[in-house]
Amino acid sequence: MNLNLHQLSASFAGGVAAGILTLAAQTACQAQPDPKWLAHDRLRPQPAVVSPGTASTQEKAGQPPSDAVVLFNGGNLDQWVSMDGSPTRWIAREDYMECVKGSGYIRTLQNFGDCQLHLEFAAPVPPDGEGQGRGNSGLFFGLGRYEIQILDSYKNVTYADGSAGSLYGQYPPLVNASRPPGQWQTYDVIYTAPRFDQQAKLVSPARVTLFHNGVLVQNNSELTGPTSWLERAPYSPHPEKTPIALQDHGNPVRFRNLWVRELGKTTPKEFTFGSAVLDRYVGRYETNVSFNREGDQLVLSLEGVKFTLFAESRTKFFAKTTDVQCEFTLEGDGKVAKAVITVGEGPGREVKKK
Repeated sequence: MNLNLHQLSASFAGGVAAGILTLAAQTACQAQPDPKWLAHDRLRPQPAVVSPGTASTQEKAGQPPSDAVVLFNGGNLDQWVSMDGSPTRWIAREDYMECVKGSGYIRTLQNFGDCQLHLEFAAPVPPDGEGQGRGNSGLFFGLGRYEIQILDSYKNVTYADGSAGSLYGQYPPLVNASRPPGQWQTYDVIYTAPRFDQQAKLVSPARVTLFHNGVLVQNNSELTGPTSWLERAPYSPHPEKTPIALQDHGNPVRFRNLWVRELGKTTPKEFTFGSAVLDRYVGRYETNVSFNREGDQLVLSLEGVKFTLFAESRTKFFAKTTDVQCEFTLEGDGKVAKAVITVGEGPGREVKKK
């Protein structure tokens, strides 16, 4: 349940579910055969070889596929921060992480667009509360905009579009596939990010396919806009790639074996670091160069032309409209020593902060 924000598996229960998931992923990425290739074209490149990983059991988490980005598989929370980019107060155990009441939502440092995501969760034992107050959390795409509800829905009645596997406030799950509290459950998601044109108009909506414990509960469902508790808000433009988030709803829900496979065109990794990192770069530099921060993104003004920058690392940024790249060098005290800006080619322009 989303009170504050406009907010798949190493194996499935049988080959039928795995086949459906593969088909959904292919459909999300490519609606028609590529016209560059003939049918059965012998010159067409072979698919990359990926090890599929291993299945989880109730006692032990499985291993992710070989090409997955592992967000948590035990040990530490290095991939996660609070929503403002500060360290999270969630607890990391040897093989799971747990929400701490009052600690707030957490999000990934890395940004993701179209993807296949797998997570496993367990509701608290003994069950405490009822309805929305029992084993409540949420999985969010779009930096808190689009929620897949996590809830203890085992013999626990609440409004249908707020039960486990729902797209909160919009689509109830096709069925209730919940296991009892304390047992590990799986969500396997195909997420297609919404697209906006240069005039900030919606071109295509967000879509979600979801398997809950190997059972299809959302079949390429089309979101009407952000999910929320009290309203049905319209879409507002945002970057294609954004952090993935988990909700603190006051219940000590546990998570393990979280991993993501990015789908579609390969692009540089993107991260959202927050104001503490970006603000050190803000200011005027030599030769008609300045940097400002707009929300969680750095904006470069170069010769009077503005470029929204995306973080490839804590010190390297790039634009998407033109091949503009910027890399900062920091002194020992963390202050900016210089910035090197390149446009397309060459050694770049070195500028110092005024």
